[in-house]
Amino acid sequence: MTSQRNPGRHLKGGFRALLAASVLAVAGCSAPSQQHAQAPAAAAKADITGVSLRRLRLVTTAQYLNTLAYIFGPDVRPETHFAPVQRTDDLLGVGTSLAGITSSQMEIYQKTAASVASQVVSPGGRTFLVPCKPASDSARDDACARQFLTKVGRLLYRRPLDDERLGEYVAEAGEGATRLKDFYAGLGAALEGMLVSPQVLLLSEIATPDPKAPGHQRLDSYSLASRLSFFLWNASPDEPLLKAAEKGELDTPQGLARNVDRMLASPRLEAGVRAFFDDMFHFDDFDNLAKDPAIYPTFTAATVADAREQTLRTVVEQLVVKKRDYRDLFTTRETFISPSLAALYRLPSQDAWVRYEFPADSPRVGLLTQISFLAGHSHPGRSSATLRGKALREVLLCQPVPRPPANVDFSAIENPSPNLKTARDRVSVHLKNPVCAGCHKITDPMGLALENFDGTGRFRENEKGSAIDASGSLDGKDFSDVRGLAAALHDHPSVPSCLVKRVYAYGVGSPVGADDRATLGKLDAAFAANGYRLPDLMRTIALSAPFATVTEIEVETAPAK
Repeated sequence: MTSQRNPGRHLKGGFRALLAASVLAVAGCSAPSQQHAQAPAAAAKADITGVSLRRLRLVTTAQYLNTLAYIFGPDVRPETHFAPVQRTDDLLGVGTSLAGITSSQMEIYQKTAASVASQVVSPGGRTFLVPCKPASDSARDDACARQFLTKVGRLLYRRPLDDERLGEYVAEAGEGATRLKDFYAGLGAALEGMLVSPQVLLLSEIATPDPKAPGHQRLDSYSLASRLSFFLWNASPDEPLLKAAEKGELDTPQGLARNVDRMLASPRLEAGVRAFFDDMFHFDDFDNLAKDPAIYPTFTAATVADAREQTLRTVVEQLVVKKRDYRDLFTTRETFISPSLAALYRLPSQDAWVRYEFPADSPRVGLLTQISFLAGHSHPGRSSATLRGKALREVLLCQPVPRPPANVDFSAIENPSPNLKTARDRVSVHLKNPVCAGCHKITDPMGLALENFDGTGRFRENEKGSAIDASGSLDGKDFSDVRGLAAALHDHPSVPSCLVKRVYAYGVGSPVGADDRATLGKLDAAFAANGYRLPDLMRTIALSAPFATVTEIEVETAPAK
């Protein structure tokens, strides 16, 4: 739908405000606090103390679409993709607080809003989505417009619209209806303006001074509801959560716990868990994942999509449905197989997704032996012990691996001697080079345990006619094959603590630092005490003091011109 509104009003004004807000986001500033905003009481978990940073974050494409699906139904789903953000603290979810907005991105927002508004007020959409019928389809009806915009605005803004803002949208709908002689065209124009509002596209957290913690603030009830919902559901709050915020239920430990438990029991938790692990596992890189078709002709775009889906289905089944120990993800043999994956796993062809459990003597054990990890951390034409070991260190253990020096000689790897038949032979060249050995010693011994799988994840026993030695070690733990690696990773203390760090940073939208050590230590202990179950970890974080108690970011600002 092409916008029929006055281009000088909310749309361009909203863009100007959005651009101004993005400048604050780039600088790391938070939105201005409201001294009289409703604020929750002390957090439910007094034993986990601390504060988090109050941030201004961009809503992601998935969060935007999930919100639209809740408000308008799954049929209203525009084809859109917002600009990517920079990964921060190894998470895109943290990078949204440091992202700016360009004019071209604003145009994407406007076109998306126009598409949504057109679908909502179309003859097919209005019957179900507009709760009232105007007195005339060709004239303004402020009462009907107000009824629709009040409900939708509350859900999009994640809090009730104030009378002035609501009045502006109602007036805009009426003026558009009069000018175009079409009530629904005017209503669509007002909705389009609402959808590009900075308060919709940016998650602006409002806080008030915390009398129990001088120098700190606490999120108001609606901001806490939004933080909870984007954390657990990857979408805006639903109506029951907004009502709970309005009634002050989130202000008490009992009310907060009751609402968090409702959210954890909802089917929408799956969307939140999938979004987190999609981020943690760097599955956004799959948008550009491809293999050399001359070497791997059966690896297609369908393989890439299904490999990503297989891992996410496994995660949800193990951690959400069955509520199993997080560490068991690396030793479980239970998974799902699609038709396009069956060939790579050397299994009978299937007509659809099916549950599957690899036999006890199979080398397929845990997420590390799934196509998503093996193919995602390999080169286009060959496997890579270094890339796989690096991913294990950084993604699963939260141990950054330094970048290689600028003058590294890759010729032994890219154009290996015929005498270097296996990956172990080739990477040994780097292990003998003092400049390279420091990093390769912490990546290659793990990655070599996965060398029985080629660049697409297909199992093999030989490489260029030579038997593959899949022995390796992980921080002093030696093993003979990938099964030993899986067991060593399962028992490594950094595996659960890394997840705690990632989930906490993802939930509060900020990188973790030295000030968060005490908080993370207590979260680690609670995670272990609860059997390393993800829903329990998410509950502990959501009810902890740092989740609602916030502080400002100190930013040096230049004099205004």
